[in-house]
Amino acid sequence: EFAVEPSLPFSSKNGRVDSEDRRSRHCPYLDTINRSVLDFDFEKLCSISLSHINAYACLVCGKYFQGRGLKSHAYIHSVQFSHHVFLNLHTLKFYCLPDNYEIIDSSLEDITYVLKPTFTKQQIANLDKQAKLSRAYDGTTYLPGIVGLNNIKANDYANAVLQALSNVPPLRNYFLEEDNYKNIKRPPGDIMFLLVQRFGELMRKLWNPRNFKAHVSPHEMLQAVVLCSKKTFQITKQGDGVDFLSWFLNALHSALGGTKKKKKTIVTDVFQGSMRIFTKKLPHPDLPAEEKEQLLHNDEYQETMVESTFMYLTLDLPTAPLYKDEKEQLIIPQVPLFNILAKFNGITEKEYKTYKENFLKRFQLTKLPPYLIFCIKRFTKNNFFVEKNPTIVNFPITNVDLREYLSEEVQAVHKNTTYDLIANIVHDGKPSEGSYRIHVLHHGTGKWYELQDLQVTDILPQMITLSEAYIQIWKRRDNDETNQQGA
Repeated sequence: EFAVEPSLPFSSKNGRVDSEDRRSRHCPYLDTINRSVLDFDFEKLCSISLSHINAYACLVCGKYFQGRGLKSHAYIHSVQFSHHVFLNLHTLKFYCLPDNYEIIDSSLEDITYVLKPTFTKQQIANLDKQAKLSRAYDGTTYLPGIVGLNNIKANDYANAVLQALSNVPPLRNYFLEEDNYKNIKRPPGDIMFLLVQRFGELMRKLWNPRNFKAHVSPHEMLQAVVLCSKKTFQITKQGDGVDFLSWFLNALHSALGGTKKKKKTIVTDVFQGSMRIFTKKLPHPDLPAEEKEQLLHNDEYQETMVESTFMYLTLDLPTAPLYKDEKEQLIIPQVPLFNILAKFNGITEKEYKTYKENFLKRFQLTKLPPYLIFCIKRFTKNNFFVEKNPTIVNFPITNVDLREYLSEEVQAVHKNTTYDLIANIVHDGKPSEGSYRIHVLHHGTGKWYELQDLQVTDILPQMITLSEAYIQIWKRRDNDETNQQGA
């Protein structure tokens, strides 16, 4: 039953084991470690006491236990099941129980790297240049960054957004290096910084070239989302991708110390643009014509202009016709991207109604961000239910020039106005119960991949435009970059 312990060297001074020898004892149980059961994506708490304090992973069965002293859950587990090798999930030190000595062995370094992957500046700089496949412990191959995310219950709406953001290079690079944000001062008791920490951990796991498995569970990230959004966004019920994206970007920005006007963060550096909004109040439609005419001369009916920033642009779809073709099939209408972009050309007027007033608005872009997000408005909510517009948007995948949507004086300053698509989130099915998938461009290979939860497949670029696109991220071409996509 019990292995005979190797004899211990004694210190000449006090008859006790020398601390140095105690630390570096060779452990006879290293070959009992089972890497195929190790999973560090879940909350670091003891499987018996559910406490976060002093949690250890048993490297034989993969379960988490608290403590390592006499009578602790880890100690009892080691005696009961003869599982002897444990890893402290916080300090990353290895111990042999019940003997309670630290194990120092370079062969365990791959385990600590999976628990806490780190990236050097050089590795980060090379991420988008290489197309090398990694091999997981179970033999499956994967491309770092193009890995599936577990759908725990109904969180694919969040998975798709997190996948999209993890493929935006400057945002990803910032979060891959913990030093960029770990010293940001937050007020006492502030829980929002948890989002920043968990998002950084998720980025490092998604891009880990030495993972034991070819997928990642976003469990800890999503728990932070549920907590920080005060349960607005849940793991157990489907949410809306655009609502989540909008909340997440703003929450990240403020958790990193950003403010509405003055203080910028990586989030605003990457995604924030600006526009002018022209607003004109309309007289009530039921008024007689002369009275309307009269009112239009009043000050309150004159056009006003405000400068505003944006993190994404909402593109409105034309109302979908309901006629059927000769086979009784509903005809799915199509609209070119440039038609729905016309909203931002500074000329197109759109009517907005509040419960008591009507306004005409027009929009003109004044600054284009390095990465531009489009949200295509597919859902309209009325009193009773949510309707989905199935219109297909026809868009080129590369070379979309947005110069004409900028005001003339800004055009002269804006050298680069051409964008290429890098991520496309699709919503399939009915409004409240549909599912999400995402198309992402892998910069190193120039190939497109489709990800739906744990499934990863390559996809031809021309197939992307046939889907019901919901959220898109476009990258601005800077300094005469050439298109590297397989389009």
